Formats: sequence, C-alpha cells, structure tokens
Amino acid sequence: MELLEEGARRWGLDLASEALADFQTYYEELIDWNERANLTAITDYQEVQIKHFLDSLSCLLVLAELPREEWRGLDIGAGAGFPGLPLKIARPQMEMALLEAKKKRVRFLQHLVGRLELSGIEVVRGRAEELGRKAGEREEYDLVLARAVATLPVLLEYALPLCKTGGIFIAQKGPDIKEELEASHFALKVLGGRLREVKGFELPHSMGQRNLVVVEKMAPTPEKYPRRPGVPAKKPLM
Repeated sequence: MELLEEGARRWGLDLASEALADFQTYYEELIDWNERANLTAITDYQEVQIKHFLDSLSCLLVLAELPREEWRGLDIGAGAGFPGLPLKIARPQMEMALLEAKKKRVRFLQHLVGRLELSGIEVVRGRAEELGRKAGEREEYDLVLARAVATLPVLLEYALPLCKTGGIFIAQKGPDIKEELEASHFALKVLGGRLREVKGFELPHSMGQRNLVVVEKMAPTPEKYPRRPGVPAKKPLM
C-alpha cells in the first residue's frame, strides 16, 4: 500500500500500520469477490489504491476543517464500500453505516467487516428513500456520504432527509459538476440544505481530478421527502 500511504501523507493524513494492513486485506478480498459480486471495474493494484482507497479518504480533507470530532456517518449506495469503509479503516473512532440495496454487495460488505474485525460499523440492506422515512434513521446522521450514485439533485433527496440539522452531506464527484450544481438550487432550498463549498483536488500520478460537494443541513426536511422509491431519480427536484 505504498501509493496509498504516500498519497495520504501528501494530504497530511497519517495511516497507522494496522490501517495499511487492513487496506491490503480489503484489496485482496475485493479482487476475490469481484467476479461474482460485480464490485468494480478497477482491479489494478495501483489504481485501487488511488482511485478507490485514497479517493475515499479525500472526505477527511473536509472533516478536518470542521469542529466536530465524533461522527455518526452513513454511506448511501455503498457498493464495494467506498467511501464509508476506507474512512472507517482510517479513522476507527467513527461510527459508520453502509447502505446498499444489492444482495451480493451486502454479503461482500458483511464478509469484509467480519474479516477485518471492525466494530462500530453496520451494513444495512435497503434504499435511501425507505431509510429516510424510518424512525430512528431519519435526520439521525451527522455525516452522509455518496460516491458514484446519482446526479446531485437526486442525491440531495436521498441524503438530506437522513442528515441531522447541523450535519453535512458530502457528494464525491468528478471534474464536470457545473450543470449539476446549477440544477440543485431548488432541491437545496426545498430540502433544507445549503451549499457550503466545492473542494477540488487532483489524485496523485495523474489519475484524475475530483470534486467534493459539501452541503450543510440548515433546517429539517419536510415530511413528504423523500418520495417513494424510484421517484427522485425519475422526477428530480429541479
């Protein structure tokens, strides 16, 4: 995990030896399960370190600037675990829930959490539209995350009902986000959010430009949101 360690250090992030060992196990399990669970198209050892693991840890660049030290996080559409699981490995004190709808991916995540002997992390099978209407889950998370799930107006309806007032939502995006940001003004207003910042950065070794869209939850989300499963994607709030 030399590239991961090097890249993290460039960002001022220290990774313990135990964390680096866990990332190595993560890679091995990812490759072993990939064909039967359709986890990722990126399997090269160096690319996984940068495009999956380090990219996930970029969220810490935002969290380091915020006063809160303890976080209860939720990763929407966790897939193979990015970004929630790498964040948990790097910062074991975080509480994290991984939300995923597909059964095979849920089984992979459950297996990996057990294999790494992690505590304070939960794998949940379901959809954000359902979880966001559930007592004990709605507006209960300090931090909501999403990576490669949907366009920003759709993500806001998935995420903000689950985010506490005063919490934040981080959407990991590629280099071209201008249109998504412009299309999100209405959803932000309706759902109780405010754009805090867009933090751009380059992945090492010319592996791409990324943006972190950081949204603050300013007010409770109206009870009618999120709408029923499938509706936010078909009819985004725009």
